Amino acid sequence: MPALRFDDVIGLWREGQRRLAQADPRDRPALERVTDELVDELRRRIGGTFTTDELARYYGENGTDWCFHIATRVAPGNPEAWDVTTVAGAGFARYVREASDYAGGARIAQQ
Repeated sequence: MPALRFDDVIGLWREGQRRLAQADPRDRPALERVTDELVDELRRRIGGTFTTDELARYYGENGTDWCFHIATRVAPGNPEAWDVTTVAGAGFARYVREASDYAGGARIAQQ
């Protein structure tokens, strides 16, 4: 299977952001805690210097099962916060902002 590219996954990540923003206000704090923990874990796993394609490749190679395990640990009493489509998408969408080739909400054109 070919490696995923940023353009292949950014829509999924933005969908996670959208779902998080529209979440039930009662569940939102737990969803935010999980998302924040996922960003911290991505930082530990990938480090501080990476490109959008490297993050996309990591997403494709490692999947999101590990996100579910973190979600159940961080919010054990709130199954709504275990929605991997939401929390993993939002987590990757937040972390991509730190990519060396991403600024102002968009990928910087490669020359």
